[in-house]
Order: sequence, then structure tokens, then C-alpha cells
Amino acid sequence: MLHWTGHVQQSFAASNDAKGISLYIHLPFCESLCTYCGCNTRITVNHKVEEPYIKNVLKEWEIYRRIFAKTPEIREIHLGGGTPTFFSPKNLKMLLEGILENCILKDSASLSFEAHPANTTKEHLSTLYDLGFRRLSLGIQDFNPEVQLIINRIQTYEQVETVCNNARAIGYNSINFDLIYGLPLQSVESIKLTIIKAIELKPERIAFYGYAHVPWIKPGQRKYSDKDIPDAELRLKLYAQGKVLLEGVGYSEIGMDHFALENDELLIAQQNGSLHRNFMGYTPFATDLLIGLGVSSISESGSAFSQNVKTVEAYNDIISKGTLPLFKGHVLSKSDLQMREIILDLMCRFQSDIPKSLYSRETLEQRLGEMISEGLLSLIENHISVSEKGKSFIRNICMRLDPYMEHNDNEKPVFSKTI
Repeated sequence: MLHWTGHVQQSFAASNDAKGISLYIHLPFCESLCTYCGCNTRITVNHKVEEPYIKNVLKEWEIYRRIFAKTPEIREIHLGGGTPTFFSPKNLKMLLEGILENCILKDSASLSFEAHPANTTKEHLSTLYDLGFRRLSLGIQDFNPEVQLIINRIQTYEQVETVCNNARAIGYNSINFDLIYGLPLQSVESIKLTIIKAIELKPERIAFYGYAHVPWIKPGQRKYSDKDIPDAELRLKLYAQGKVLLEGVGYSEIGMDHFALENDELLIAQQNGSLHRNFMGYTPFATDLLIGLGVSSISESGSAFSQNVKTVEAYNDIISKGTLPLFKGHVLSKSDLQMREIILDLMCRFQSDIPKSLYSRETLEQRLGEMISEGLLSLIENHISVSEKGKSFIRNICMRLDPYMEHNDNEKPVFSKTI
């Protein structure tokens, strides 16, 4: 803990006044299990868990407040889950007021939350809006009733439309839809209908993710078998169909898995070179310190990562003792820092200069030769430039460069097919 504290203090000093800091708050509870989900969740219908959990998150934040040298200036807050809208508006207000008390919320601050269309009320939207939230992300995944049934993620088009209309009437200026390709029972025709329905509601952003099938990690995914899941060839067709439809009505591909309309701040950030990616996803700006609060949350300083314990019981127990609930961490070496910058450049700007001290020209040709011949990227000296065709494969390109990916070659697969 003392080691992590030093990294936090260093990054806080570098970031707080100029850029501010970022906060991610993990709210793990859901009333039912979505079988596709790879997030850290706790399934319960007992809403009495809300208040004790919030109090412990605030205790964790207070520990960090004592580490900081001065009043924190917050640039970014994201509520993730789980299902943040599992919590009542009253309890969400208690959480956020506790977080923001004796803090400075920067004028340019970006506050966002994830929401389930089936349980997000006007009161949720109004309460969070009054606290400064202007963007929400709706977890839809697929509009097809058969797909929704097999993944146990059921909400109607009408429910999604109602939440969007309510949010815009209240004053929210950015709505994101999460959609997934590669889910069981999906077809090219069904993904086409899902994308068309999404387009009708015109969210400012659409995150179009590939489904990660990891039943050895998430047993709930054993509800369906491999024969229900699109193979690699079909996955590529599903993604290609979605991309064509989205770009055909004015969405632009932003980095990895994301699409945005013309005036969205993510697209503007990509165009002016300020686009950044952290554990919360893509953001239009970078801070040097991301603090993750709550069970399983990941924090990031300029020189290290840490992750909280993964069960609610362990989290509550450690917090009750007045210490940070850290589970594991990693201090970045010089080569780690170089690789992080390379991956960020590729994921945010589709190009990067590779230090020769990290990879020689010959090594790059060896690692990327097949991708070069397939027209996914070009390599001039040690400069990588991703082609328009290659943008859809940016994750694969980064994996080819990441030395840590080599460690799993002869082990049980840890990652799903990437596209």
C-alpha cells in the first residue's frame, strides 16, 4: 500500500492543478445475470445492500483524500457496473454528494454513467443531471428478442426510446449505446436490424464491441454452446455490416470499437490529437491520475496500476480496517512506459513511432509482416501507420507488439477472438 501511495502522490501533484484527476466508481450490483457479461458483478434483488456499499466507497475515497496534498480537482467521473441504476436516485445522490464534498469540479468536467434501459427512471436522470452528469451510456447489446432471451438482457425498443427522450428533454447532450456483435444466435440480418433501430434513435456515440466468450472465467456463458456462437468468419461479417451501416449515416470510427457523430467531442478530440484511452474507455482528454473506487476497480497513475479486491465481502472487510482494498498492482518499467505510449498512439491516432531501443526494424517486420502484406498497415523506418482497412484490426495490431501477449502462447486461452 505504501508503494502505491507514493505513485498516487506523485501523479496527483503532476495532474491536479493543470488537468485535474479522473474517478471511476464501480457499482457491482445487478438484479439478474446477463450471461454474456464479463464484468465484475453481484446478483441480488436485495436493495438493502446499497447504503452500506456506498458508505464503504466513501470511506475509500476519504483514505485517498488523506493521501492527496491538497483539495482534489475532478475532471472526470464515470459510474460503471454492474448496474449503477440498480441504486435508487436517493442513494446515488448520497454517493455523489459525498464524493464531491470539499472537492473542486472543474468547469470542463465530464460526468457519465452506465444505465439499464429497463430500470432507468426520470428521477435517476434528473438527480444525476442536477449533480453535473451530461452523458449516459445505455447497455443494449442487441434488439433481437431471441438474442436478448438467450443472453438474459431484455429491454424493449420502446424502453430505450423513452430513456433517450427523457434524457434529452432534461438536458443530456450525449447518449452512448453499447452494442455487441458475435453474440449467440446473431446473424447478418439480425445485426442489420439492430443497427437500424439504434440509428433511428441517433445516439451521439455507439460502442460496437465483439463478444468475449470466456466460459472458463464466466460460468454464466455456459448457458449456450459453441454451436450457438458465430464463428470467426461470421463475426467479421457482423462487424463489417455494422460498420457499413453506421458510416453510411454519418458515424465515424473512433479508435477501437467506437463510432461517433460529427460534432461529438470524441471525434473532435481524435481530429485534434487529444484523444486518450484509459480503463474507463476513450476520453477527449488525458489526466495523470485515475482513481478507481469500489470492488475490483482499477486505478492508474503515471507510473503504476493497482486493482481492488474482487469480492464485496473482502472489500467491505478491508475498508472497515481503514486501509485501501488493494488486491494487486504493477509498477511500469521504462519499456512498459514506452509500450503504453505506442499502444495509446495506435488506439487513438492509428500511428506511432517505435523506439529502436524497443524494437529493431527487423523485429517489427517479423512481427507485423503478415499485416503489412494484407494492407492493414505500412512500416516506414520505425513508423507504423494503420490503413483504413487496418482500423478494424487495431486490437490485433497492438497485440502483435505487446511483449506480454507472448506469455500465453502455450497456455489455456485467456482472450476471446478479437474480431
